Amino acid sequence: MNTTPSSRPGMGSLPFDGGTTFRIWLPFATQVSVSGTFNDWGRIPLASEGNGYWSADVTIAHPGDRYKYVIEGPLIQGEVWRTDPYCKSVANTEDANGAIVADTFDWGADVFQMPPWNELVIYELHVASFNVSDTAPCDFSTIIARLDYLRDLGVNAIEILPVQGFFGAYSLGYNPAFPFDIESNYGTPDDFKHFIRQAHAKGMAIILDIVLNHFGPDDLDCSMRRPDGWYENGMDGVYFYNDWRGRTAFGPRPDYGRPEVRSFLRDSAWMWLNEYHVDGLRFDSTVNIRNVYGNNNDPAHDLPDGWSLLSWINSDVDQHMPWKITIAEDLQDNSWITKKTGEGGAGFDSQWDSYFYWKIIDAVTAVADGDRDMNAVGAALAHSLGADACNRLIYINNHDQCAAINHALRLPDRIWAGHADSWVVRKRYLLAAAVLCTTPGIPMIFQGDEFLSWGSWDPHVDLDWSQLDRFPGIHAAFRDLFRLRRNHGTRTAGLTGQYVNVFHVNNTDKLIAYHRWASGGPGDDVVVVANFANRSYDSYTLPLPGAGEWTVRFNSDSAYYSPDFANHGSTATTGIGAGAVTGGLAIGPYSVLVLSQ
Repeated sequence: MNTTPSSRPGMGSLPFDGGTTFRIWLPFATQVSVSGTFNDWGRIPLASEGNGYWSADVTIAHPGDRYKYVIEGPLIQGEVWRTDPYCKSVANTEDANGAIVADTFDWGADVFQMPPWNELVIYELHVASFNVSDTAPCDFSTIIARLDYLRDLGVNAIEILPVQGFFGAYSLGYNPAFPFDIESNYGTPDDFKHFIRQAHAKGMAIILDIVLNHFGPDDLDCSMRRPDGWYENGMDGVYFYNDWRGRTAFGPRPDYGRPEVRSFLRDSAWMWLNEYHVDGLRFDSTVNIRNVYGNNNDPAHDLPDGWSLLSWINSDVDQHMPWKITIAEDLQDNSWITKKTGEGGAGFDSQWDSYFYWKIIDAVTAVADGDRDMNAVGAALAHSLGADACNRLIYINNHDQCAAINHALRLPDRIWAGHADSWVVRKRYLLAAAVLCTTPGIPMIFQGDEFLSWGSWDPHVDLDWSQLDRFPGIHAAFRDLFRLRRNHGTRTAGLTGQYVNVFHVNNTDKLIAYHRWASGGPGDDVVVVANFANRSYDSYTLPLPGAGEWTVRFNSDSAYYSPDFANHGSTATTGIGAGAVTGGLAIGPYSVLVLSQ
């Protein structure tokens, strides 16, 4: 009987040449054994390390073997069997047995260079519902089959909704039970790595959504809920707060103050960046990590340990992998989220900007033109969440804002429910898309936005790819906007720049114009004119940043995007004047022009 703790570092099941090291944290246990296929589900005792950790080197255990821990203690009646919380592969079966996983994946020549953040165009994607499968939830291989499509669309980053193990076959992913595990319906750890390598080969970064604000609630009895029998106040045990801080609307909140739990959460985040080569992390609902009730400016209920956990992870990333991006979904318009940790901030590189979202959505969904507020649109364009324009991530839709579980609809049905394919909807929809792609910040769309998907998004229902054939012009407009945003024609560098000047706001006629630039000059200066009213102009006079010819690079009223669009609008204008330079432009109803020199 082995009673000697392992001297090897690390947590979970760690293969080595002569077997596997097992280590688990169970501070209230008095006996811990490992049981698995390698010993016909017998018992091999682990040794106490004297600090709540238990470990042993087991020479007969090897990659592929299934295992569980058997735990005894004074707070347990008899014994309990638990899945390893650090396990990287958990069977999607009732017993939830873990498997020993060796990190032997051959990354080959994967030396991917993350695109500059100011050139990112992000596509938010849910694995199970993204592509069509006749028999089961879609998986990593079915996404690989669409990577060329995403590259040709102009996307250079894919934000994947959570892939950590969850209860059942279908989920949005925000009910994780095994934070180191790959959901088995999606594939194996190596399948996910293969997907990432293929995306990198096609020039696309992978940003993974992770959930640290709660776990479960399903499947926690298999692993993290009361594993060694200890709990207080009827709550969930050593991994969680056991007082008023422990409850969220989604599941129990981890105890950010326990060093062992902090390391557990940090190790999970680090694994995705290091072992899986993901290029960034999106942290779900950080406001519920830093405040018990998900509030801003509520010091009585703040969680300082949650804030310091986020700062610790971000500092680690900045120190060791500064080219990788961390993104917060905080939604409280709090610039401290994206301040550097040395300044007292949480240290995120970017955060979702709900202020931009609601101002633009309000403008395009108002029924009457007179109710569209151009001053609010201008404020959204100029809104800032930090010193860098990339400190905000902007969108006109995301998984939450169209999810059936939230009783929400995609933007076309928000504009006019039941008439999502109408001229009015398509015009205002492209108006919003063009504003998105020409505003400072990192633009993101959700799967299907590029071909006018409507209704609600349900993770059980495959994306309707027939919409791509029905609305090829909408798809072409998104592709053209993404190319301009990334300066593919070398004439719109200003769209990657830091600066915006909203120089014309006509709240009477519902027209707004703004100047984007990085360093200024021909090929850099960009002028965007957006008409939020159902009327056209043959010559609307506007100030321009400089004299000379300004060429229209994009016109959302082009018949190329839909045969019932009027093709109204200038192809160019000339800025004239010795002092203040002006030019006249034709523009169609509910339309956007993008011009540069």
